Amino acid sequence: MSDIFNKVKSVFGDLATDKRVANRQELFMLPRYVVEYLSSYFIERYGEDKYSQKLSEFISKFYHEARERDKVLSDLMQLGKITIIDEVKVETDVKLGTYRAHLQRLNLRDCMIDLNVVEKHENLLIVGMWGLVDLTYAPESVPIDKQGRPLMTPVLITGFTPFQCSVTDVRLFQEARDFFTFEEWLDVLMNTIGLNHERYSLRQKLVFLTRLIPLVEGNVNLMEFGPKETGKTYLYRNVSYYTRIFSGGNVSPAVLFYNIARRSLGELAIKDAVIFDEITRVRFTNPSEMIGKLADYMESGHFERGPRRDVSTCSLIFMGNIKVEAGEEGYTPVEEFTYVLPDDMRKHDPAKIISRVHGLIPGWILPKISMTTLHLSRGYGIASDYFCEVMHKIRMLNYQHIIDQEVELIGDYKIRDERAVKKIATGLLKLLIPNGSFNRSELKAIMNIAVEYRNRINDLLHILSPGEFPKKKLEYRIR
Repeated sequence: MSDIFNKVKSVFGDLATDKRVANRQELFMLPRYVVEYLSSYFIERYGEDKYSQKLSEFISKFYHEARERDKVLSDLMQLGKITIIDEVKVETDVKLGTYRAHLQRLNLRDCMIDLNVVEKHENLLIVGMWGLVDLTYAPESVPIDKQGRPLMTPVLITGFTPFQCSVTDVRLFQEARDFFTFEEWLDVLMNTIGLNHERYSLRQKLVFLTRLIPLVEGNVNLMEFGPKETGKTYLYRNVSYYTRIFSGGNVSPAVLFYNIARRSLGELAIKDAVIFDEITRVRFTNPSEMIGKLADYMESGHFERGPRRDVSTCSLIFMGNIKVEAGEEGYTPVEEFTYVLPDDMRKHDPAKIISRVHGLIPGWILPKISMTTLHLSRGYGIASDYFCEVMHKIRMLNYQHIIDQEVELIGDYKIRDERAVKKIATGLLKLLIPNGSFNRSELKAIMNIAVEYRNRINDLLHILSPGEFPKKKLEYRIR
C-alpha cells in the first residue's frame, strides 16, 4: 500500500474507506456513498474474504429496479410487510398535520410514515436519504376526506436504517489537513471522489477539483466545456446527495423555482447545487420567463414566482460537451463555445446569463476516464458520505476575509469580476486549505485558477459582444 493511503488510514481512522470496493460494476446502480457505506459495514461484520458475497446477497434481496414496481407492491399487499432499499424524501403536510413520504426508486408518493422515524432522521425532511425501508400495507390507517376518499397511499413506513454515517464534524476535516502537504492533500481529495491520483498532473488535479467549488461555496455559478467521458456527470452524481442534475430535456419554472399549484419550492431552494448537464439539449418551458428569472437569481440569490419570494445559496453549473483534438499536451477545443449553448439561451441574449457565470472550467485539459484499473482509485480516501456532509456544512463558513487580507486585485475589475474571483478563490481555499494555514505558493496556485477562470468568461463575452465587452486581462498581487 502506498504511503498516501497509509497516511489517510492513520489520520482519518474509521472515516477512511477503501475506494476500490465501490468500483464493482454490479453495484453501479447505487450512489457511490451508499456502496462505500455498505461495503465498510459488511467488511467489518464478515471480514474481507466473505463480505463481497454477503453484500451481493443483501443487494439482491432488498434492492429492486423501477420496472419491478408492481411486483413489489403486489408482494406488499399479499404479505402485509416487506423491506426494501430505496431513497426516501419526506414532506410536511400542514393541513393534515402529518407527513408524506415519497419512495423515489419505487416511484411511490404520499406514503404514511411513523413519526418516530421522522424525528430520528431529520435529513429525510431536507434532502432525503437512502436506506433500508420497512413497509407495511395499512389501508385502515389512511386518512380520508369528508366524502370518504383516501388522502394518502395505503403504505406505512414503520422503520428506516440509513446508509449514511452519523459523523458530520467539519473540524475533523480541517484538522486533518495539518498532516498532509499541499500536493498530498490534492491526492487525498482525488481518491476521495474515486479517482486514481497517479493518472493526473498537478494542473489536472487542480482543474478537476474546481468542479467541487459550487458544493462548498454558496451562489457560485460555473460553466464547463470539455469532451465526453471526463467524469463531469459521474462526479456530481456520486459525490453529494445535495445536488440535482438536469441532463437535457425540458426544465420549467415550477421545477426550478416554485410550483404554484402544489405550493412547493423548486430545486433551487432545496439543493446545494443544480447542474445543467449537456446544456445543448436543455429546453426551457417558457424561455423568456426562465432566462429572466435565472439571470436575476444568478445575480442576487433571490427569486420570486407567483406569491412566493425567497432566497437561496444554491450554486449553478452549466456543462457542455465540445469537440476536441488530441495533441501532445492533451486535448484542444476545435468547436466554438457559443454553439454549445442551448437554443433558448442563444435566442435570449446569451451574454445576460454568461456575464453572471463566475468562471469557465477548461474541461478539455482533463483525460478521459477509461479502464477501471487505470483511472479509478486504487486505495483509500475519505468516506464519501462524510465528505458530502463536510462540503455541505463548510458552505456556511466564511473564508473570503483571507482573500481580502492577502490579495490585491489588479486590472479593470468590475463588481461581477471581483465577486467571481473571490468566490472561486474562497471555494478553493475551503477545499484545499480548510485549516486556513498556507504559504505564498499555495495561495498563488489558488489565485491563478480563480483569475484564469474569470478571464475565460470575459474572453467568451468579448466573442459574443465585442462592443459591449472589450478585451481585457485581470491580474492580482499577493500582499
